This record gives sequence, structure tokens and C-alpha cells, in this order.
Amino acid sequence: MPALFHWLLRLLPTNPIGLRVVRNGSCRSKQFFLRGAFLGVLILMMLSMLLFSVSSGSLSLRELAASGATIFTWVSVLEVLLVCLITPIFMAGAIAHESNPRTWDILLTTPLSSIQIVLGNLFGRWFFVLALLISSLPLFMILRFFGGVPGESIFGAFAIAASTSLLVAAVAVTLSVTRAGGKRSVFAFYCGIVAALFITYAIDRQIRVPVPGTVDSSWTTIMTPLNPFLALEVLLASKSYVPHDQMDSSWLTRLWLAKPVATFVWLCITTSTLLVVSSTLCVRIFARNGGTETTLRRLFGLAPSGALEREPRPVGRNAVAWRESHRGQGNWSGIIARWGFVAATLLATIMILWLHASGSMTLANLRESIGFLVLGEVCLVTLVAINLSATAVSKEREDGSLDIILTTPIQPGPYLAGKHRGVIRFLLPIMCVPIASLVLVMLYTFMHGFGTPVDSTMTLASGVTIDIPLIQWQAVVAFALVFVPFTAFCVMIGLMWSIRSRGSIGSVITGILIIGGLIVTLSLCAVPVMNSSGIFAPMAATISPANIILTGLKPSEWLPNALGENTISFIWLLVGGTLTAGCYATGAVLLHRQMTRTFMMTVRQLAGTN
Repeated sequence: MPALFHWLLRLLPTNPIGLRVVRNGSCRSKQFFLRGAFLGVLILMMLSMLLFSVSSGSLSLRELAASGATIFTWVSVLEVLLVCLITPIFMAGAIAHESNPRTWDILLTTPLSSIQIVLGNLFGRWFFVLALLISSLPLFMILRFFGGVPGESIFGAFAIAASTSLLVAAVAVTLSVTRAGGKRSVFAFYCGIVAALFITYAIDRQIRVPVPGTVDSSWTTIMTPLNPFLALEVLLASKSYVPHDQMDSSWLTRLWLAKPVATFVWLCITTSTLLVVSSTLCVRIFARNGGTETTLRRLFGLAPSGALEREPRPVGRNAVAWRESHRGQGNWSGIIARWGFVAATLLATIMILWLHASGSMTLANLRESIGFLVLGEVCLVTLVAINLSATAVSKEREDGSLDIILTTPIQPGPYLAGKHRGVIRFLLPIMCVPIASLVLVMLYTFMHGFGTPVDSTMTLASGVTIDIPLIQWQAVVAFALVFVPFTAFCVMIGLMWSIRSRGSIGSVITGILIIGGLIVTLSLCAVPVMNSSGIFAPMAATISPANIILTGLKPSEWLPNALGENTISFIWLLVGGTLTAGCYATGAVLLHRQMTRTFMMTVRQLAGTN
């Protein structure tokens, strides 16, 4: 066999690292169930929407084609959403395990070249996501029998999902090569994806320009090729989200605005290629540096993370709580990230209010911007809470310090209470961010927008016209009552799985899936009650923080039948918020008691594993 052909085969088809990752991953039951759940969710959604369309009455061929197009749209959006959630799970191993300097030292002693090491890690784990996308193609092909779903849309949606997963996988491998944080980078990985999707979509909504001569159509923007959901909207709703016609502009402008789907795919491929090239060049550079001292520590002259000497510090009555509340205190990147998040979000809130006060933003856009911003803050705070709590015990099991702690006189109750209290103390600055943002909006409403109208009108079924302020102050108070116990409940869920899981990755992923499923279920189940009238509608709106935010900003959409000529309906938001806060607090206390009773038995069962 020619040497060049053998070298090309070792890049991908016969790459030892890729074959090892695929072989080991194919034998794991967790990944098997994850792949089955991916297809199961898509099939369940397609069948439920199809049965709903058929049960509504006899369908003509035109109506059947329209139903097929609608089903294809929702299933495609769900597929891209699942890809954004599942790809980090498959790539978590590349970040957490391969980022260990010892692993890289062993790999660099083998005959494999740098490009073979990087491509093996990348395509070995991306293979599973690509296999899922290929297995979902027959589902889309079935919809073609209904009509209304062209083949170009099917393969376009596949290209968007595949390129998105490729970019996410390339970023994960880059984090692994640069050894940027180890297991903590898995959480930063999730937060980066969520923040990028929220920010680009929110900016796009604000800068859209209507198409002349139409009512509900708008041109594509510069953010369209930067977000997979926006690119998918162009592909599936080209009549309402129209590619911009820039015939007299430069080729880059025409490509960016007139062909956003192709631009998105090529951007993902190009960026992934650049990341692979940079990772290939950095593999042996970081090996020579050893990877033990970060750039910030060298810049500020701080002691290495493994230093043996430090100044003694008072730890209070519960040393465990002090340790958790001061986690990462000597890490400049963590301090900058936490307080930078606080400063950036509050500054963003002030800038949005200033744009409305200066007349550059309409009231509808202001409500939408505040909603996107605060919901994004809540998502990030919840992810931080789950990550910290889900690794609180499992990381001590992995490094062996849990075995040492168990030899001390500390009991399970004070130990778990210290973990919970310390994590809450650490989270307190960022927990106040969404509350502070809503308080700023409430004060802006009380100040009547400094002369800019902040009230909209709505005509009830009785013919009475009422004024709806920018935000209901009762919703702000209810959110402040609910959010802290809700975060404490999320922390307790993370602690529970941190005790039961052998490793940090499994506990973090399980905690995210449980809390995410709980929030989605509660929010969706509350919607039918919110659409009813009476006192139960505003009380049901307090069941989750997301519903409270949406209700406070847009009560005409989320509480349409509970509005009256006075604000008596919104008083029940305070009652519901108090009851919901009590429920979350009670749930946290019950979980703490249950974990205290079963702590020793669970720890002994997992003793010696990591």
C-alpha cells in the first residue's frame, strides 16, 4: 500500500483514537438509551401532530400537504434543539477526560501525528451525532408522501443540524487540546451555547426590517447566518423571513443576506477547519509548557494552583459551607466571570431602557428585549447552580478527598447542609441579577419612562379599555419570592445526583436533564390554567420563574381572561408566589432529610469508584 494512501487512511477511517471512541461508546448503555430517546422524541412528536391533524376531520390533499409542512417545520426545529443539547453530552468526554495532561502525554508518545490525534478525538465523538441525524432522515422522507415538503428543505435542515453539531464538536476538541479548565469547561461549554443562541436571536428580533408592501414579512439580518434557528427559519418560513435582495452590493453582502442558509453551513465548516488547524498546532506546544500554570497566574504573579503554603483563613462554624462559598477564590478567571456577568447584564438592562427612553425602541420591542434578557439570566443562573451542586460531592469522590472527610467526626446532616449553604452563598451575587433587572424595569415603569409612554391599552370583551403598564410590580415581587427557593431546590437536586453518581460529568448531565424537564413540564402544564379566568389563573402563573416573567411583561397574552378593570387579579400573583416559594422550600427540606438518611449507604455502595 502506498505510504500516502496509508497516511490518509490513518487520518479518519482507520484512526486508532476514533475507532477506540466509537467502539467504547457503542457498548455503553447510557449512550444507547440517549440515542433511542433522540429518535423516540422525534417519532412521538411527528405521530402526535399527525394524529391531531387527522382527528380534526377529513383532510383534502391540500390540507394534508399543509399538515405535512407544519409537522416538518416543528420536527426540524426540535431536531436542531436536541442537537444543541445532545452534542455537548457526547463531547463532554473530549473536554473532561482528554484534557488531563497525563492523557495527552501518553498520546504524544505514540507514532500518531498531531492531526491524527485531533481528528480522532473530533470525528470519533461526532460520529454518534452524525449517525443520529442520518437515522432521522427516513422520518422526514415519510412526510414527503403528504406533499408540501420539498427535498431541498429536508436536506437543508439536515445540513444545518450537521454543521451545527460539527462546530460544537470542534469547539469541544479545542477546549480539550488547550486544557482550558478540565471538567469545569463542560459547564462553560453549555453556558456558551445557550448565551450565543439567546444573544444572536434577540439581536435579530430587534434589528429586523419589514419588507415594503407586506404586513408580517421581514428581511434577513446580519445575525441570520450566525444562529441555526434563524437559518432554519429562512429555510422553512421564507415568505415571512425573506432573504434580503442586495443585487447592487458587494459579493459578501449578497452572500450573507441573500443566502443565509449556505452562509451558515460554510461558516460552521470554515470555523471548524480553523479550530482543527489551530488545535493541531497547539497540541505539542501545550505539551512543552506542561499545562500546569495558567496565563492569568503568570500575569498577576499568583502562586500555582498546587502550592503548599497559604495564609490561614477563618472558616466559621461549618467548614464545609465556608469551603463551598469560597470555591475558586484564587482563580482570577472565575472571579472575573462571576462579577463580569453581574456587571454586563445590569449594563445591558440599563442600555435597553435608555434606548426606549431616547425613542430608539418601541414599547413592544422593549417588552421582548427585557423578556429575552431576563429569561437568559434565569437559564444561566440555573445552569451554574446545577453545575456547582452536581459536582460538590462527586468531585471529592473522584480526587479521593471524600474518603478523608468521612474519617472526621462530621455527620451527614451538617455535611450536606454545609454543601447546600455554601453553594447558595457562592451563587448569591448572580442570583440577584435577574431580580435586580426586573426591579430596574419596575422603577422605570414607576418613573413613567422619564416622559416616554410605558403603558399600552387593551379593550376587554365587555368593551372597557384598560391600561397595561410595562411590567406588573406584583410579578416582580412574586419572582423575587419564588426564584431563591427555586434555586435552592435546584441545588438540592444537583446534590442528590452528585451523591449518587460516580463522576462529575454524569451528575451534571443528569441534573440538567431533570431540572430542564421539570421546568418545561411545569411551565407547559400551567398554560391551560393561565388561559382560564378566576383566581387560579394568576396563581398558576407563579409555578415557574419563566411564567412569572412572561406574565408580568405580557399579561394580555398570558392572562387574557383574568384581566379586569382593576388590579385585583394581579394580587393573586403574590399569593401564588408565596405558596410556590413554600412548596420549593419544602421540597428542598424533604430532599435534605432523605439524603441525610441514605447518605452513608449510598457512599459505601460507591466507595472506591471514580
